[in-house]
Amino acid sequence: MTELSSKIIKLNWQERMELEQDCWRKGYQRVSGLDEAGRGPLAGPVVAAIFVITPEFNNTEVNDSKRITPLRREKLYNFLTSGQWEYGVGVVEPAEIDRINIYQASRVAMFKALQSLQSAPDYLLVDALVVPETTIEQKAIIHGDSLSVAIAAASIIAKHTRDQLMIRYDLEYPGYGFAKHKGYPTLEHYNALERLGPSPIHRRSFRLVKR
Repeated sequence: MTELSSKIIKLNWQERMELEQDCWRKGYQRVSGLDEAGRGPLAGPVVAAIFVITPEFNNTEVNDSKRITPLRREKLYNFLTSGQWEYGVGVVEPAEIDRINIYQASRVAMFKALQSLQSAPDYLLVDALVVPETTIEQKAIIHGDSLSVAIAAASIIAKHTRDQLMIRYDLEYPGYGFAKHKGYPTLEHYNALERLGPSPIHRRSFRLVKR
């Protein structure tokens, strides 16, 4: 673990709300976090989510989706999507990923998530990427899901949504283990690819699927 990663993990709730607090101090009202899930898998869609945070938001359990268990993630997903806050989801399917590449597909998924909101935010906090085709002010933040509560909330929604899609795909395409590894490149997944060949939801442009 790098020194930077160690410092990020130790950030407390107030420190992880500093980006949002700075936006509110500057007069932005509808501050949103954006993140995606599924850039690395060999199969399945890439899913992005947006979460509109409010000054009253105080759930200190919200953190980077990679740092919490699936059970806790599901609990937080239900909390975040309960209707108290606005959120949106954007999905880009494997065929489109193959056509435009995973980097561009991740940006398109974020734009779709943004478009799904009934009212546009006035500021975007984005994990690493820049959202295309929008004039809304935005800031790309490396390690954003650990540095911003709004981005962390979006990461939880995106990750849980994608996991549920892959669990359903496991029923549609049995034998690959999608419910377990969610399409990521595990040994079980490699063995299934060698045995069964790629499924309709595999990303044909990815090198390991080609091989």
